[in-house]
Amino acid sequence: MRGKVARLGCAGAVCVLLLSGCTSDPDEPPASASAKKGRASARASPSPTEVVDIDPARLPGTKAQAAALIRDLIPDPAAFGPDAVRGTPYESDPQRWPVLGDECVWHQQPLPKDVLATLTRSYEIPAKGKEGPLRLSAVVTVHRTAEQADWENAEVLEEMMRCPAQQLRSDEVVTDLNDVPNSFGDTGNEYADDALTEVGTYTSAEVGGPHEYIWEQTRIGQFTLAVSAKGSKGWTRTGLFDRLRDPHAGMRTRLRAAVERDTQEPSGNTEGERR
Repeated sequence: MRGKVARLGCAGAVCVLLLSGCTSDPDEPPASASAKKGRASARASPSPTEVVDIDPARLPGTKAQAAALIRDLIPDPAAFGPDAVRGTPYESDPQRWPVLGDECVWHQQPLPKDVLATLTRSYEIPAKGKEGPLRLSAVVTVHRTAEQADWENAEVLEEMMRCPAQQLRSDEVVTDLNDVPNSFGDTGNEYADDALTEVGTYTSAEVGGPHEYIWEQTRIGQFTLAVSAKGSKGWTRTGLFDRLRDPHAGMRTRLRAAVERDTQEPSGNTEGERR
């Protein structure tokens, strides 16, 4: 599972320089991943937030405020469908997040200083008929600044190139990873400063494999929002995207409502009010 998050303004440059196979699939929307610090060799300057007119007065200023906001944003199981239930464990330790080590194995580490708060929730669609169980997740992370969230996003493609196969847990592996980045204004991305879709194959001791795997992540200002799906028998890539679409969009909508500047004109006689 991932807890870190991604910048894509420089992702296209990383793609051109280092990954000839990083091409867009028109059938795959945007999303994301996470990362180990200190790999800044292919980064570009972060771009300012454009997609949301953020009101600085509405941003969380403390860890407690950030943690409270996350709970307003992160979806409940019902967002993934009426058959979705809580996973076990349902919520991650809010004091830690996953980091991809040099051996391409994910492990937990304490939160870095640039993160105010983060939370991962796990969900499951139980096996039914010809379909095996579907594992889902949602992650919200609040950085102290948009630039810090941006820099972390820049490491997503580096991780995929460094580790096209990654061990999530002792009995879970994702392989054949490929990332498709979209900055704001690119085809299909009119809703986030940066967006990334990562697809691959998933294998576990429980469900076998390989099956479809998807990680989607977006960045809006200092916030990163991610959803993932680990498939099993009977689940297609389209089916996974369908389960992730509404929960991901719902998080973005709630974030916009929480932090966007109020642009409505005051009611009544505005000229008299100015006097």
